[in-house]
Amino acid sequence: MNTDLAHKNFGLYLYGIFPDVIPETLEIKGLDGKPVHSQVVDGFTFLYSQACQEKYLASRRNLLAHERVLEQTMHEGFHVLLPLRFGLVVKDWETIMSQLINPHKEQLHKLFEKLAGQREVSIKILWDAKAELQAMMESNHELRQQRDNMEGKKLTMEEVIQIGQLIESNLQARKQAVIEVFTRELNPLAQEIVVSDPMTEEMIYNAAFLIPWDSEPLFSERVEAIDQKFGTRLRIRYNNFTAPYTFALLDS
Repeated sequence: MNTDLAHKNFGLYLYGIFPDVIPETLEIKGLDGKPVHSQVVDGFTFLYSQACQEKYLASRRNLLAHERVLEQTMHEGFHVLLPLRFGLVVKDWETIMSQLINPHKEQLHKLFEKLAGQREVSIKILWDAKAELQAMMESNHELRQQRDNMEGKKLTMEEVIQIGQLIESNLQARKQAVIEVFTRELNPLAQEIVVSDPMTEEMIYNAAFLIPWDSEPLFSERVEAIDQKFGTRLRIRYNNFTAPYTFALLDS
């Protein structure tokens, strides 16, 4: 870290907003190793540290430091929070009043009510597309026969498109069948669900669930059971402890 920057104060780096007062005894370190403090502004408790930079690079180290502050606070029992986006630096608390609290006060209260007693968990499903394609061709005699009949022939563009679309539609149906197992088992446990676009070519499902805090063990058991059912066919990434970014969005 640049020692010259470490002694400069560029304002306040904000991590999240809580409805409860956060005691200073938590002794959490934030970005740049700065101690994290809490400040009550018009009834809202903000976690912050002194900013040593005007703008923070979204590096892995900085992102993890930001997340760690929120997760440590949640581990201390402060489960209801509105996480703020990474890199938010403000000059003073008057800026927070004028730009955040005054225009969004009612909505902030509604978000706290929505999140009370709830937690966010997320599921990402990945598979090996080549292995799935091979398995699909082996199990679908008619489709395999059509493909084999075309081998060695000079195909028209129409024929190429037709067989491509046929393979794609069958692969999509195979993918949807996997997703339906997850949604059938997990959706009934959720108060709200947000499905996002896959992040990679191998990812076939990416969803966040807002569930009652105490029902996470049951949710986890169902994820484990599904994982056992599919075996090595899928790779499942399950995050059972995260700040509720997906469900704490302010309307623009």
